[in-house]
Formats: sequence, C-alpha cells, structure tokens
Amino acid sequence: MQPASHPTIILGGGFVGLFTALHLSQQNYPHPIVLIEQRDRFSFKPLLYELLSGELHSDQVYPRYKELLSGSRVMVVQDTVKSIDLLDQNITVASGQRYAYRNLVLALGSQTAYFNTPGANQYTFSLTNGAEAIALRKHLRHRLHQAIQAKTVEERRYLLTVAIIGAGPAGIELACTLADLLPIWYDELGGDSDEIRIVLVNRSRDILQGDINSQLRCTVQRSLKHRQVELLFDAAVNAIHPDQVQYQQQQQSHTLSTGTIVWTAGSSPNPLLTELPIAAEYRDQRGRLIVKPTLQLPEFPEVFAAGDCATDREHPQPPTAQVAYQQGRAIAQNLKLQAAGKPLLPVQVHLRGTLMKLGLNESVANLFNKVQIKGQPGHLLRQATYLELLPTPTHNIRATAEWLTDELLQRHRPLTPMQLRQTPFLRGITAIAASLILATPLVWRAAQPQQFHQALSWSGVPTLLDRITLVSKDE
Repeated sequence: MQPASHPTIILGGGFVGLFTALHLSQQNYPHPIVLIEQRDRFSFKPLLYELLSGELHSDQVYPRYKELLSGSRVMVVQDTVKSIDLLDQNITVASGQRYAYRNLVLALGSQTAYFNTPGANQYTFSLTNGAEAIALRKHLRHRLHQAIQAKTVEERRYLLTVAIIGAGPAGIELACTLADLLPIWYDELGGDSDEIRIVLVNRSRDILQGDINSQLRCTVQRSLKHRQVELLFDAAVNAIHPDQVQYQQQQQSHTLSTGTIVWTAGSSPNPLLTELPIAAEYRDQRGRLIVKPTLQLPEFPEVFAAGDCATDREHPQPPTAQVAYQQGRAIAQNLKLQAAGKPLLPVQVHLRGTLMKLGLNESVANLFNKVQIKGQPGHLLRQATYLELLPTPTHNIRATAEWLTDELLQRHRPLTPMQLRQTPFLRGITAIAASLILATPLVWRAAQPQQFHQALSWSGVPTLLDRITLVSKDE
C-alpha cells in the first residue's frame, strides 16, 4: 500500500492523459494528480490541418497546458520521461527527479514509424503536433517565395511539388488541404496556381486500406480527383533524399524530385514501452500493451494504459480522438472507484461514425457508418463535433464562439479557388447558407428538445448549442 502522499501520475498529455487528469480533478479525486508531459502545449491532432491552413487559430487548436489546467488540482511537470519502474512504482525524468506513484496512467501515445527507410527521419516533415504544423506552414511559404524567384522551369517545378508518403487518413486529409491551400497562397504572390503539384505516394493499390474510414473510399477518391492530386499506387519508398523520393514501382526504380516531403505512412508505440517488464503474452505484434477491459495492465493492476500505446484484445478500438476521449473519462472513473475500494467497471466505447477533412471548408461526416454528410455541411458538423471535445468548458466556449463568428462573417478563412471566382453576392449566399445550416439545429432544439437531444447526443452538438446560448445570454 502506497503512502497517502503518493500521487497518481499520468504520463503523456495527449487526449487520454489530459482528459484523465481533467476528469479526476473535476470528480474530487482524493489523491494528488501529476501530469508529466515534455511539451508545453496540447495539440488537438484532428484539427492540425486547420492550424496549418489558418482556418482555426493556435489558441483554439494548440493551447498551453498552463491555461487549460489553470485552477485545477493537476500539477503539470514539463519534462521527458527517461525510465518507468513498474516494480518499485516510480518514474525518473530527464532532470533527474524521481516520482513515486500510487497509480500510473500510461498515455504516452505513439511516434512516427519510418520503417528503417534511409533518410526518412532526416528529410521529411511530420504532422503530429502543433509545432510540426507551424514548421510545415513556414517551410511551404518559403518554398512558394523561392518559386516566384526561380529562374528556370525545372527549379520552379521542383519547389512547387509536394510529396506526401502514405495514403491513410492523415495523408489524404493533408493532400486535400494543401491542394486547396497552396494555390491560394501562390496566387497571392503573383504565381500561376496551376503549377502547384501534390503527389500522394502509397505502398498499396488501395487508399485507406484496413482503416476505419475505408467506407469513405469512393468519396475520398472523387475529392482527390477533383483537386487533381496525383496518386502513385504500389509505390514502395526505398529512400528519401533532401530533394527527392526514391521508390520502386512495378519492379522498376523511380525518383520524384520534390521540394517538400511529408511522412504520414505509419506510427509505432513509444519506445519506453519496450523497456517495461511485461510478459510477451501481454503485448501485441506492434508492441502495444494488452490491457484488461478496465484498461488495467494484467500484471500491474495499479497501472492503466490507453490510446495508441495499448489495446484490448476482446474489444480493439481505432486510434481516434473520440475513442481516446472516452478512455480518459473511463480511466478517471475507475481510478476513483479503486480509491474508494469499489469494483472497477469495464470500459464501453461508443463509436459514432468518422469524420474526414477533404479540403478547405469541406469535410465528410460518416454518421454511424451509415449516412454521409459531405461538403460544407460536413465541414460544419466536423468542426462543431471536434470543438465540443476541446479540453475545458472555458476553452471550449471561447473557441466555439470565435469559430461561429468566423463562419458566419467569413473572417480569417482562406477562400478556395472556387470561392475566389465567386462574386461578393455569391459569397454572401454562401454565408447565408452556413447560417441556415447552423440555425436548423437551433430551431429543431426549440421545437422538439427531447428528440433533438436523443438524435444528436452522440456528436456533442446539443451541449455545444447549450453553451453557446449561455454565452449569448451572458453577453
């Protein structure tokens, strides 16, 4: 039995870690709570494309932990975990400090997997956190400025070519976003937007292979074709160089000259997990930890694990934000039950469909994997759903109010090439349409409140509208 002063330590400030900490703080958890995270900001990963494009602001998508956890009982330690001693129940960080724990939550997430591809780690960009999104935006802007000053067609073509490795959800969402965004940026500089080239390099023949979004394949293919994104299928990348991608296709070697390479081809669990004294039978083929239905480690019941670094064999879940959010809440509930000496509950995750960004101000929402809502309505539903998941009520309300204002007034939003060709009258019609889309649920809620909440409770929209209404009353 650990002394009363020993805290519950949460390793990792992603969705699972942050929401576990917040729920514990809100539930009057009797023990100290310590969150150890090496970065100073929380990255809302599904909305990093909006941070890259400027559709949302950094304080909406990339807020500081200090602000998110202000006034809570959570102590944040900004440091890097160096070792985890499950036997003696303590954590050592890079500064040399050692922390003993009562309970431990492993929410270390994953890291980019390069599959031993030469040069991939050195010469490609990732898009897994806010800092990487900002770095990629700065790099792309620089490439466009260089292209304007290029003296030859070959040099300009190289600078204006973007290669994205991997045609999973991340690669597709990025390709669609850049296919809309880069022509706008280049037009502003006086360049010819038709020269922008986005190439999606995929190892297999099918996009979204084995992914939860595979049912959206036809919709995604149409979106990529509409944006003239080039697809290289059956292309196995052999090596990455500073200015080119080397790949094998149909038993022949090829090279793609490109000024920007983004790697979205896969992920692997945090390497710290490999050092844990966990039996092989409690690890899967990817190295993730096998957990019980309560999200506890079978050999260490005081330790919980979730998110990208763990899986339940009986009820595997996709590595999405909605799953991580629910797991964080469930871990907090079980920690409180454990502290009270009560039986723990198996975690029940409810999947409500999938959301994918398919360009600027355009998305597809696949509700319960049965109904697809596309285009601008899909974009509004995706934004509203994700904004509802923002970590704290204060941050949630502020970000939502800003987003609604921007949507209705068309502020801070890059216009797509199609929108740029519209007259002010047509853009006004678009704004009115957005207003009507947002007004419809308000009318429905007023007329049939019970049916409204039952039908849309999965998305968080009812709670979102309740909070917006409160903000309006306060103002």
